[in-house]
Amino acid sequence: MGVKAVFFDLDNTLVDTAAAGGRAREEVINVLQSKHQCDEGEALMICDKFQEKLRKECHDPAKMCITDLRISHWEEAIQETMGGEDNRNLAAECYFLWKTTRLKHLTLAEDTRSMLTELRKTVRLLLLTNGDRQTQREKIEACACQPYFDAIVVGGEQKEEKPAPSIFYHCCDLLGVQPWDCVMVGDSLDTDIQGGLNAGLKATVWINKTKTLPKNTSPVPHYIISSVLDLPALLQNMDHNMNPNIEDG
Repeated sequence: MGVKAVFFDLDNTLVDTAAAGGRAREEVINVLQSKHQCDEGEALMICDKFQEKLRKECHDPAKMCITDLRISHWEEAIQETMGGEDNRNLAAECYFLWKTTRLKHLTLAEDTRSMLTELRKTVRLLLLTNGDRQTQREKIEACACQPYFDAIVVGGEQKEEKPAPSIFYHCCDLLGVQPWDCVMVGDSLDTDIQGGLNAGLKATVWINKTKTLPKNTSPVPHYIISSVLDLPALLQNMDHNMNPNIEDG
């Protein structure tokens, strides 16, 4: 039995969110220096502190909208760096500049679009992304990826996110397929790969751009590729060889 459906992660799998975030960071640093008289070290520290808060973010949409939460991240980062009074207006300016710049640079590359178009001729495609509903829907709209998928599932709209099996079963139900017919492709071992394993999918494919396998990788993906563009060739050979840690490309 061949693969019937492929689930794709979004961030840093199909689109380079990290690079877009880097461009956004540069814009904020420039504005903090040119408009608000921060020196370079202060501007860098504010952005680093914001990024750290973003990494540790725990968001409950029932208590606070994502916009207010992220403005608060900037507000705290500025206060921790500069001291003095809280500056909500500057924090809001930083947030909206960061957000709009990041979205502007989130693009689905032409070769990725072509790859998805060709794949969809033979298998069903689903986008499965964790995160806040508003944030992820804005990214999806910004990179205009909707036409390439049979369904899109955002973790923040479901009861559970990756790596919970329930969200993978929901995806299977949407496409009318069984878990053992499906492949999960993503860059996160903790959510994409662990989730695919938890749900008993046919295979998990880890996007590891460094092209080197870390020692004691856990969980262990079925396959490792360095670019999502390597996926079609891997899918063609998948039924012939299901050994873990096959590196292709």
